[in-house]
Amino acid sequence: MNDRLVLLAGGTSAAGRACARALISAGARVLIVGSNEERLASAAADAPGATTEQCDLTDPDAVADLRDRVHAAHGRVDGILHLVGGWRGGGGLAGQTDDDFAFLLRSLTALRRVSRAFDADVRASDAGRLAIVSSTSVTRPLAGGANYAAVKAASEAWVRAVAHGYAKDARDAGRSPSAAAVTFRVKSLEGVEGALADAVVALWADPAEEWNDVVVEIDAVS
Repeated sequence: MNDRLVLLAGGTSAAGRACARALISAGARVLIVGSNEERLASAAADAPGATTEQCDLTDPDAVADLRDRVHAAHGRVDGILHLVGGWRGGGGLAGQTDDDFAFLLRSLTALRRVSRAFDADVRASDAGRLAIVSSTSVTRPLAGGANYAAVKAASEAWVRAVAHGYAKDARDAGRSPSAAAVTFRVKSLEGVEGALADAVVALWADPAEEWNDVVVEIDAVS
């Protein structure tokens, strides 16, 4: 991972900070992107060596500007870890409000914006990686979390489509795949930060074809 640039989208959480520290320890350059200036400053302090950028990742113009700034200051991105999330739910099916769905949908919107903006970067890298953190609720959705599970399922579908694109590019060019799109599933991020960080670093330990279109479930004892 020496000198590879990894962008952590929504990386100011405890999980994002753990991933940043692990990636830096492995030799990567880490860019933490978030919307809150104070949280970004705190994350940078928790992960010495990381740099930060403030951006509304749901805004297409802001993400395009972010891409231009990253290219100018750091060069091409080799990896993206999507951590934009949040939880709203409860109250059975009747409790799944439109406002809650709109809040949760921001995660999928950010994933679409960021993955498209940096798609050429990841494809051009000799070891490009895109990973998201999803939820085990996708495989067993409950009425009280219908909005949440639906957005996570849509995010996983987006990543699978990206994975197909990576594989098709390599196949059409007659070369071995160099990019991989991966889904990590957790029941909860609480208590699995270290396991997630180790799994993220491991993405660069094996060839892309071993990771592309793969779902990895992570728990506290992984």
